Amino acid sequence: MKYIALLRGINVGGNNIVSMFDLKNCFENAGFKNTTTYINSGNVIFDSEESDINNLSSYCKDILEKKFGFQIDLALINVHTLKEALDNVPEWWGDDPNSKHNAIFVIQPATAEEIIADAGKIKPEYEQLYAYKEIIFWSAPLKTYSRTRWSKIVGTKAYKSITIRNENTTKKLLKLASL
Repeated sequence: MKYIALLRGINVGGNNIVSMFDLKNCFENAGFKNTTTYINSGNVIFDSEESDINNLSSYCKDILEKKFGFQIDLALINVHTLKEALDNVPEWWGDDPNSKHNAIFVIQPATAEEIIADAGKIKPEYEQLYAYKEIIFWSAPLKTYSRTRWSKIVGTKAYKSITIRNENTTKKLLKLASL
């Protein structure tokens, strides 16, 4: 099965530096097949025979910590789930070029429901939110972005259990994984 590991908190502000070359090699040396990375934010596409996503996620975290010397949280999703989510996302997500469109990937054991509850109710006049399994899709106009509830998620309890990718990265990951 093909998976995408979305690493959290690497290569941000000069901290937790991980080269994509080393990241790819780490996954290949762990026995994963058809491994590739995409951009410097820590996106790894790979094949694994392991079907238990919790076991696989734990294994990935272990190999990353052994290789890089610090804990790296990650959201792990199989490609079928990402495709399903993007096939079911509301039309407003990604529709307006003057809006910010994010896919918020929940890091287990947290759930989308817990993250949404922790972040608080959206301000519907400024933002839209939709959850599909453990992916939360969020959009807000750039001109009123700072007034949204979800623009203030940084530093909250919920923030520690998510990793965020923009619309372009999310769609590109699916395209690369589907090749």
